[in-house]
Amino acid sequence: MSLRLASELINATLPTDRVIQDHDGKKPFETDGLTAYREVPGLVVLPQNTLEIQTVLRICKECLVPVITRGAGTGLSGGARPHAEGVLLVLSRMNRILQLDFDACTATLEPGVTNLSISEAVADEGLFYAPDPSSQIACSIGGNVAENAGGVHCLKYGLTLHNVLGLKVQMLEGFELVLGGKSYEGQGAELIPLIVGSEGLLGVVSEITVKLLPKPTAKQVIMASFDGFEAAGDCVSSIIASGIMPAGLELMDELAIRAAEEFAHCGYPVGAGAILLCEIDGFEEAVLSESERVRQIMQQHRALDIVEATTDEAQERLWRGRKSAFPAAGRLAPDYYCMDGTIPRHMIGRVLVQIARLGDKFDLGIANVFHAGDGNLHPLILYDASKEGELMKAELLGREILELCVAVGGTVTGEHGVGIEKLDPMCSQFNPDELEQFFRVKRCFDVNGLLNPGKAIPTLARCGELKGKPVNTLDGKFRDLPRF
Repeated sequence: MSLRLASELINATLPTDRVIQDHDGKKPFETDGLTAYREVPGLVVLPQNTLEIQTVLRICKECLVPVITRGAGTGLSGGARPHAEGVLLVLSRMNRILQLDFDACTATLEPGVTNLSISEAVADEGLFYAPDPSSQIACSIGGNVAENAGGVHCLKYGLTLHNVLGLKVQMLEGFELVLGGKSYEGQGAELIPLIVGSEGLLGVVSEITVKLLPKPTAKQVIMASFDGFEAAGDCVSSIIASGIMPAGLELMDELAIRAAEEFAHCGYPVGAGAILLCEIDGFEEAVLSESERVRQIMQQHRALDIVEATTDEAQERLWRGRKSAFPAAGRLAPDYYCMDGTIPRHMIGRVLVQIARLGDKFDLGIANVFHAGDGNLHPLILYDASKEGELMKAELLGREILELCVAVGGTVTGEHGVGIEKLDPMCSQFNPDELEQFFRVKRCFDVNGLLNPGKAIPTLARCGELKGKPVNTLDGKFRDLPRF
C-alpha cells in the first residue's frame, strides 16, 4: 500500500478542486506557526463536508497512509507539520456556522470557523465566546479544540475545554463519535476532555458546539507599571490570593512593552521594567469594589504608575498592545522562538529571574509576555536564523526553560500543545509508565498509528537517548534546578 494508491483513490472519489498534488500548490502548507520546521506534504486535501472527511480517512486506513489534520495553520508547536508520505487534511473550507441557539446560548460550528467570528456573529444578542487567543482573528475553532487554546481571558472563563459542550469526531475506523450536545448533562462516556487537546492523534473533529456567555454589564482595565518583573510577578500572586478573580491578568516585560508600543501605539510606558494588565468585569458595584482593591494591591507592590481604562476605546487600546505582542516581537530580532510552559503563580517572579539568567547563559535575548493569572509563560527567545548555530541555541534554551517549569511544579505546555517542539521536554515531565499509558490510549483509537504520527508523545527510545537526567518534579521545589 502507498501514498500513490491513496492519491489515485482520493482523486477518483472527490471533486478535483478538493485535491492539490503539484509541488508549488502544496508548498504553502509545508509548515504551521513553528516555521523553523518544514515538510512539503505528500498530498493536500481540502474537504468541504463530513462525508468527504470520512472518505479520505477510509482510503488512508486501507492504504496505511498517515493523515495530518490542519486548521488555519496558526499553531506554534509544529502540530500540523505535514508528512512527506502522508495526506494533509485541511479543514479551512468547512467554515460554516451551522446553528446559533440563543435560548440554549450555544453555537454549533464547523471546524474552520474562525474564533473571532463566533463572537461577532452573536454580538447583537449581547453574547460572546470567551476563549480569545491572540491569533483569534485567524485561528479556527477546530485548531482551538486540537490544542485546547486559551487567551487573555482564560483565567476567569477557562480554556477551550471549559467552553465546549459537544463534538462530532470522525474516527479512522469509519464511524462517527458523537460526544455531548447542547446541555451540560452529557450522555455516555465523558470523552470530551480526552479529545480536546489531543492534537489530532485520536480522530478528526468535524463539528463543535460551544457555549455562549452574556457580555458583562461593566468592566475596567487597569494597567500598572513596575521597575522589574519580580515585583509584577509577586503582585499577581497577591491579587489572586485576595480572592479576586480577574477576567484577565497579563504581564509583559521591558522588551515586550517597547516592541508592543512601537507596533501598536497603545500608550504603554516605554522604559518600565514590567507592566500588569488586569481586567475586572461583572456587575458594576462589584467591578468598582474589586478594581479599588486591585489598585491598592498594586500600590503595595510598589507600582510606579497606575492607569485606569473605563471606556471601550481606552480598554481596546490597552488590550491591542498585548494582543499585538507576538507580531511586534519581529521588531526586536530577525527571528523569535515562542515558548509555552506553565508554572505555579507564586513562582512567577523567581522563575522570570531564572529565565533571564538562562538568556545570559545562551547569549540570547528573551521578551516575556504571558497569561500571568494562570501562570502560563510565553517567553519569546530572540535569535537570528541566518547565523550558524543560533537556531540550535534557541532550541536548547527553550528546552531548559521548559525543564525549569517542570522543576517548580509546572508543565511543558499551557495552550500551544506539544507537537514536535516539546517532545524532548515531555521526557522530563513524564516517566516511562506514564508515556506508555499515552500510547495505550492512542492505540485504542488508532491502532496503526496513522493519525498525526510522531507528534505530542515521545517514544521511550527518544527519552532514553537524551543526555543527562530528567529534572526531578516530585516536590515542586527548586531542587535539581540548572546551576548558573
